[in-house]
Amino acid sequence: MTAYDRRDLGLLLLRLGTGGVLAAHGAQKLLGWFGGGGIEGTGQFMESVGYAPGRASATAAGLAEAGGGTLLALGLATPAAGAAAAGAMAGASAVHAPNGFFNTGGGYEYAATLGLTAAGLAVTGPGRLSLDHALGHTVNRGWMVPAALAVTGLATAAVVGLRGRRLREKEGQSDDTQEALFEEQEALYGEQ
Repeated sequence: MTAYDRRDLGLLLLRLGTGGVLAAHGAQKLLGWFGGGGIEGTGQFMESVGYAPGRASATAAGLAEAGGGTLLALGLATPAAGAAAAGAMAGASAVHAPNGFFNTGGGYEYAATLGLTAAGLAVTGPGRLSLDHALGHTVNRGWMVPAALAVTGLATAAVVGLRGRRLREKEGQSDDTQEALFEEQEALYGEQ
């Protein structure tokens, strides 16, 4: 097995694992599968943590995760897929950030890891064992990487910034309230 074969196999494994997990999380939000809240339940949760309107936020997050994850797993439109998934995970990280880094305490470790892996795949590319390669990289051009990451970064910064403003405007918003909101999420989705 050559170094190129090993690299392509490694990228395939990363894409399948990361894409599969992201797609499953998106299915929780969109369809209520795997113990998820579906659009209605997720929308209520999104609204409670400052992402408004909740239903639209749930739909956007679910599509970014399910769509981005599926495309990453297939190795299709890898720059856009990785950027979309990374943006969704940045939004999730913002919710978990008040709880610190580690997932065991409700922190952003898990979301950040998925987001960084998705962004890394967007930058690295899918490898030869992918639909992008089979289709001649039609939707995986070099210029698409910075474009996809820049557009997603700006949109994510705007959405997370608006969320922060909404939370600051709420009367009595404190770390205790953030902890209560996180506990609501755990009750809705179960421990992840």
